[in-house]
Amino acid sequence: MGHLRGKLLPPALAIVFSMLLCGVALVISGANPFSAFAAMVTHVGKGSTFVDIINSTGIYYIAALAVAIGFQMNLFNIGVEGQYRVAAVIAAVVGGSIALPTGIHTLVIIIVAALAGAAWAAIPAILKVTRGVNEVISTIMMNGLAIGLSAYLIRRDVFGELRGNNIRTPEIPESGWMPGISFGGGGTMFGFIFVAVALGVGYWVMMNRTRFGFELRASGESSTAASAGGVNAKKMVLFSMLISGAIAGLISLPELLGRDHTFSLNFTAGIGFSGIAIALLGRNHPGGIAFGALLWAFLDKSGLALDNVGVPREIVTIMQGSIVLSVVVAYEVVRRFELAAEQRRVGRELGTVGGAA
Repeated sequence: MGHLRGKLLPPALAIVFSMLLCGVALVISGANPFSAFAAMVTHVGKGSTFVDIINSTGIYYIAALAVAIGFQMNLFNIGVEGQYRVAAVIAAVVGGSIALPTGIHTLVIIIVAALAGAAWAAIPAILKVTRGVNEVISTIMMNGLAIGLSAYLIRRDVFGELRGNNIRTPEIPESGWMPGISFGGGGTMFGFIFVAVALGVGYWVMMNRTRFGFELRASGESSTAASAGGVNAKKMVLFSMLISGAIAGLISLPELLGRDHTFSLNFTAGIGFSGIAIALLGRNHPGGIAFGALLWAFLDKSGLALDNVGVPREIVTIMQGSIVLSVVVAYEVVRRFELAAEQRRVGRELGTVGGAA
């Protein structure tokens, strides 16, 4: 029971605190916080908002899984943002340049995206294991390089083409699309959502039911102790970064295969950074990450209704930021509280034993 409380209490406290903070901010600005929150909730049932939330949840979930694998190894893979950008443009170029049967075409695009993400993550991974370069610094630099590389690849004299006022890669033929589930006027749910669910299940099995997952977590807890037990810590760093990069490479595929079918200047950016926050909120657990992704998507999409009640949409950004900050503090507070409670319990037991003697 105490273990469950330690898992659920911190995010709950963080969400409550962020709501209170945003409520205070709304009151100071002269707005009604209850009207604002009510508008966000009721907006879920309008138009395609609900389906949009589900689609965004799947995208955020994949991003957070990529980050969580690094966290399990005590690695801060900030480069998820760059990894999925590079994977998106390469997958779009390859997918739009080949003609294959339906199904096989889609599978090739998925494999190319995963390999491209893994290859981009391999650079900081190799620097980490061979030269001891901090992955935070190297992945931040790789994010900058990814922006430049993607911009170069969609130039008209490289792989890009001009359509209207937008530059994009050639459109992926219909044989490479991944069909979704249509809800009529309610929108279409991406078919890649089911791949996201499979990734979550695979992540849980790998971390909790395989030797590799045990060695990964052991190396993350203490590389010295893991090495003493026969685990090659450097190999685990390399493998975890490669897996993280491969999953990161899939982040853009729900939109690429299910809606856009091309990489353009309107590419959705920032998902990798949101994945960091969601992984923290979900404590690297697939179930917790799913909840965090759903919450993030809800705030993103339902926040559009705030303009209708005269509340600036930036309040959503404030809420998301306060959730991230407060969840870190809440986990530490709960951890110290449980540690103190455990020390008191052990003290009482020792006192009882001593008294009996």
